[in-house]
Amino acid sequence: MRTERIFARLEQEPERPSNRDVPRMSRHRVVLFGSAVVFYAAIVAAVFVSDHLVLVDWQVMLFRPYKQWPDLHAFLDYFVVMGQRGPTAVLVAAWLGWRSWRQRTLRPLLALGVALLLLNITVGAVKIGLGRLGPHYATTVGSAEMFAGGDIFPSGHTANAVVTWGILAYLATTPQARRVLSVVAAVFALGVGATTVYLGTHWVSDVLLGWAAGLVVLLALPWFEPAIAWCEAHILAARDRFRGSRGLAPAPVAPAAAQPPLVAAQRAVRNNEAARLHHPPRPHTVRSERTPVTPTGSRRPPHLDRTPRTAPLGPATQRGRAGG
Repeated sequence: MRTERIFARLEQEPERPSNRDVPRMSRHRVVLFGSAVVFYAAIVAAVFVSDHLVLVDWQVMLFRPYKQWPDLHAFLDYFVVMGQRGPTAVLVAAWLGWRSWRQRTLRPLLALGVALLLLNITVGAVKIGLGRLGPHYATTVGSAEMFAGGDIFPSGHTANAVVTWGILAYLATTPQARRVLSVVAAVFALGVGATTVYLGTHWVSDVLLGWAAGLVVLLALPWFEPAIAWCEAHILAARDRFRGSRGLAPAPVAPAAAQPPLVAAQRAVRNNEAARLHHPPRPHTVRSERTPVTPTGSRRPPHLDRTPRTAPLGPATQRGRAGG
């Protein structure tokens, strides 16, 4: 399909102002963000300072859940894929891409990209820095297995499940959809974390820290909304320049009241400039200089039954008609 047809189809889709409901960093969200950070720090401190959480890790590992319920193994091998970054990112990006196309906004895809970037930076840096070994590679019973060249603390599957599925609830446009998607995200996040413990690929503390890491990223997203709006405005401006160079009509713009202030102001400036270029002002003419709409002459319809009068009526003619 050619680019012109894609743009033409896109312009037929209705604008949905509800997708502009951008979450703000409210006081409630700040409290939740601080609580998640405190929980994150507490898990790390418990692994380094105290041996209670490490003891729980070893007890669950030596219990070997995958041997206790072997019938679940086949199903959970597939279910844990819902926490892998590649498949889940492709699946969620496809859904958000369709939403972006329908609603004519890049915010869903940009928000997903920012969330995954923050997740990779924060979780990846801690994984490499702490270097913890997994249960299958542990060497000393009762040891935290830190700084041994591993990369499992925190659990990447768990953190990715929290962020990837939680972004759907974050971008929901109605309260009901947000509640439903929050439950779905919680089921996937809790299920993937528990599955990694069942399969023996992660310690319990890995999963706890993965949940905290994913929540920290999700709760911090409103701080990045101005950057997301800035990126969207510049991408749309580049698209408009490309369309202008191809001779295509500019895409319709949503009402300014339904857009973020930054995006609305920048689009208004672009529209004014485009209108000035494509519609130059025409000289104003006074009424006397305008071309008449109707031809000059009488506007009365002709009367075929009357004889045209060639000379004006004189006094004698009038007296004769009166006498006759």
